[in-house]
Amino acid sequence: MSVLQRTALFFTIIGALNWGVIGLFQFDVVASLFGGQGSVVSRIIYTVVGIAGLVNLGILFKPSEEIVRTEHRVARTT
Repeated sequence: MSVLQRTALFFTIIGALNWGVIGLFQFDVVASLFGGQGSVVSRIIYTVVGIAGLVNLGILFKPSEEIVRTEHRVARTT
């Protein structure tokens, strides 16, 4: 898994946790921390999370053999 994919996964998890809090408690953590849903910083974070989700689509549809091969190659080089 590349650095880009790991970073995208990190942001996707952050987004998923935020959505979980919204669903359970009706509280938007990103909006509360950065000045509301309409603030520039919040909108940037929402956009980054959305792009990260699109990057993760590549992982979802990648054949599992390629993922395992890539992980073994990285493990041998480190």
